[in-house]
Amino acid sequence: MNDDNMGRDGGILAAQGIAALTESGAILPATPYASDQIQPASLDLRLGRRAYRVRTSFLPGHSRPVSACIEALSLHEIDLTNGAVLETGCVYIAELQESLALPADLSAGANPKSSTGRIDVFTRVITDYASAFDQIEAGYRGPLYAEISPRTFPVRVRTGSRLSQVRFRRGEPRLSLDALSALHARDPLVDVASPSLHGGVAVSVDLAGFGGLIGYRAKRYTGLIDVDQPGAHRTGDFWEPLPADGTRTLILDPGQFYILASKEAVRVPADFAAEMVPFDPLVGEFRVHYAGFFDPGFGLGEAGGTGARAVLEVRSRDVPFLLEDGQIVGRLVYERMLERPATLYGAGAGSNYQAQGLKLSKHFA
Repeated sequence: MNDDNMGRDGGILAAQGIAALTESGAILPATPYASDQIQPASLDLRLGRRAYRVRTSFLPGHSRPVSACIEALSLHEIDLTNGAVLETGCVYIAELQESLALPADLSAGANPKSSTGRIDVFTRVITDYASAFDQIEAGYRGPLYAEISPRTFPVRVRTGSRLSQVRFRRGEPRLSLDALSALHARDPLVDVASPSLHGGVAVSVDLAGFGGLIGYRAKRYTGLIDVDQPGAHRTGDFWEPLPADGTRTLILDPGQFYILASKEAVRVPADFAAEMVPFDPLVGEFRVHYAGFFDPGFGLGEAGGTGARAVLEVRSRDVPFLLEDGQIVGRLVYERMLERPATLYGAGAGSNYQAQGLKLSKHFA
């Protein structure tokens, strides 16, 4: 078997597969799905009725359910049915409306939704007896919880708010280096003739500018962002635009949050899904990734795009760091789909970032 065909038995479930899982009882929603909740290669997860302010983040480990950790660490319970404010610098655990009864050959992985990452809300999915965040073991049966920690802006959430998403995978669908090289050769993944592909397709930062801007820096001490109110917040109340000054550099201030964009235009072919993975911390003291899922059709002309920039949510760690135009800041790994989604990203409802350049989250007008 040649390398390009390896893993054909593995893949990511498309929307129709997620619907079938629900019909079979492998996904157990507490209430019927919203009309746009199933995405081309993922399922949005909805907050349930209760959240808990906890003293600290945690992992339950192999011996405890999440409920036991909440009982030990909870400071108070929050009713989400009429909405609640989650404050910056605090850690919350929220029940999710979706629970799972996965078959033995199916695992899952979670990530923040794009709009969640772009407002600097750090969120991770936790399962009972988990030893890792955002990883759901094959055959898992039980509830799902979201750890939520707003970093920059206080946010209003409620029962039904969607901050996270989950992908379901069978086997090992990630492309090897040879398979990734072959795919790029026949169906270019970025608008670079010979990109670095080791560990995924290299993504670099664009500091030359988009219409005179290189990005945005979040303001401190702002008002609330209602996560369920797109277009309802004034950009100038929350963001400081960063003008291009000709140096093609940016010094990242510790603790500050930035929205930047990739130099490359990214494409995700219809039979594949992609995910941004954290970059090697040895090359710079910064984090460039919160929301990492790229659906089939992202950036494709047939789905309303002609290549789309990857928006980068950037936070420096402990020291100032000089970022330079064209510096590699992340990598996209590609995985095979088990089948092509019935609707590609950009061709249906809920596709807010097709053909994007430098773009803030959907919450801002």
